[in-house]
Amino acid sequence: MERMAVRAQTVVSDVLLAALAFAVAFFVTPTQPELGFGQAGAMSFFQLAALYAAIAGVFSIMFRGEMSPWRYVSIPDALVLARSALLTVGVFLLACFVLDRAEGLPRSTLVMAPLFQMVSAMGVRILRRALHEHALESFSPLKSINDRMAQAPSLLLIGPPSLADTYLRDMVRSHDHSYTPVGIIGADRRDVGAQVRGVCILDAIDRLDEALADLRRWNRYPRAILFLEEPAKLKGLTAETLGRLKTDGIRLLRLPSIVELNHHDGLTLLPVLDINIEELLARDPIELDRGAIGRLIKGRRVLVTGAGGSIGAELCRQVANFGCGHLTVIDFSETALFEIEREMRETFPHISTKAVLCDVRHAKRLINVFAQERPDLVFHAAALKHVSMVERHPAEGLLTNVIGTWNVCEAAKAAGAGQMVLISTDKAVDPTNAMGATKRLAEAVIQAQQTTNDSATRFSAVRFGNVLGSSGSVVPIFKSQIERGGPVTVTHPEMMRYFMTIPEASQLVLHATAACHEDERRDSRLFLLEMGDAVSILDLAQQMIALSGRKGIEIEITGLRPGEKLTEALLDETETSLPAAHKVMEVVTNSALRMTPGHLEDLAQVARDGDVEAVRRALFDLVAQVRGEKPAAPPSLRVVTGG
Repeated sequence: MERMAVRAQTVVSDVLLAALAFAVAFFVTPTQPELGFGQAGAMSFFQLAALYAAIAGVFSIMFRGEMSPWRYVSIPDALVLARSALLTVGVFLLACFVLDRAEGLPRSTLVMAPLFQMVSAMGVRILRRALHEHALESFSPLKSINDRMAQAPSLLLIGPPSLADTYLRDMVRSHDHSYTPVGIIGADRRDVGAQVRGVCILDAIDRLDEALADLRRWNRYPRAILFLEEPAKLKGLTAETLGRLKTDGIRLLRLPSIVELNHHDGLTLLPVLDINIEELLARDPIELDRGAIGRLIKGRRVLVTGAGGSIGAELCRQVANFGCGHLTVIDFSETALFEIEREMRETFPHISTKAVLCDVRHAKRLINVFAQERPDLVFHAAALKHVSMVERHPAEGLLTNVIGTWNVCEAAKAAGAGQMVLISTDKAVDPTNAMGATKRLAEAVIQAQQTTNDSATRFSAVRFGNVLGSSGSVVPIFKSQIERGGPVTVTHPEMMRYFMTIPEASQLVLHATAACHEDERRDSRLFLLEMGDAVSILDLAQQMIALSGRKGIEIEITGLRPGEKLTEALLDETETSLPAAHKVMEVVTNSALRMTPGHLEDLAQVARDGDVEAVRRALFDLVAQVRGEKPAAPPSLRVVTGG
């Protein structure tokens, strides 16, 4: 009812303004008409004004003018008002001609009335918006000079004027006084000198240093810079430039990405975030099929293993953002499990969440957990992933990455899960280290479900490269070394790796899973995420040193570690790929071996015996069979039992 009352008030206001506009136009005519005309059959002024106002009210309702709040009036609203005014005067003239051949109507009124109507209707709306945004405060003659001076730290905006306009408008609406904008650095020199909501466009991005020098002379040197676009997309902006700005004490900020928007629902002005190395390696925004992902997640029971890890935790955030019905988080690390459970309950209190401390090596325990939680969708992110650590302890990697994956598959089938997804890695391609070998066999476990799966559960694996910012990755290691003053250690100057941010990887996992979910195929599938171009680890180290703004930090070449390759591949020699979805490829492989319970029991027994070299031989021997490098040996026919 309250909303209807507000809409009615808007229509009544437009009717009264139209009547007022007609009256002004009527009496400023050179013929100076009177209220009555004395002509037989001619309409009086009051009749004409009422007719004009009534027609204006009809068009206001037809064009739904009452649906647009005055405090958010914009150019499209002005166009609607202009169209309404022109149609009003046209229909009014036609009506007058039919009623009395418009004998008592001054012709100049037909020109001035719609103009006055447009000006008055738009004027009161602009006034309402100005009051809402406190735009009139700066014109108050009672303010002192101190009141007019900026009290908040100065902020320089870098980005297109259109994005600057959006940010400044939202800043005013939210009454945010954290910073005072002192200028805009645009991308086009033709915009220099123009103003966006009272803030001047000082210069183009290729003249950033000159613009900063001018601001320093004017005593308006910024304490912070807000990038309205991803810094990596701004031509001429290098890590050295960003590092120099940080050295000058300038805080470098950015707006939240699409992935982070859901965490700030309901806020008029999104919080700004500090820039990190991910922005320097950013690629084009991901074009997700949010409808397909929503249909995959909405209202369903989701279970994530390894939920305390980088990818597992981000998957939890994403499925919560898409409105899952219930979320089960599983991890063997007590601390990691505690942290992700606390985050989920604080950030998504409306999502039912249960934390389970469980090791994926324990088959019976997993089956009981799955039976209790009854997941519809399972993301298996639990793994030992550090190359050097698994290289020293291959038995542990085998038990977690291979046997654990088999246990999760069996538990998912027993619980009747609709879909299970394995998180894999590019190190599984032609592996030269124990970790890569275990992940290749984990993929083989998923692919084996194509022939062994007698339930309704679908199985898939998603393979991608290194994840920026994940625990144990080069980025936090380099950050720690830079904070200590160096040296930054790089194993080889020619080492190249594929990189992806944590949110990007997690969203594309959901994207690939949704693509698999909506087709009719029931076989197990392996997906590959497009990783863009490989990044030089040496260049990455140099960028991070430059971004830190520190001088004299050296880079030390330490040499390749056991099992480490100079470059990683995304496809094996025995594999081909086909497009499956945007930025997602499906891997087609003709594996020479299908994993069986006998193979898994043989591997588990070797791992339990504890002979490191025997474990390594067993791993790579089975990988060679999977890749078709050697004939497949007949496995024993024992069944894996839970531990």
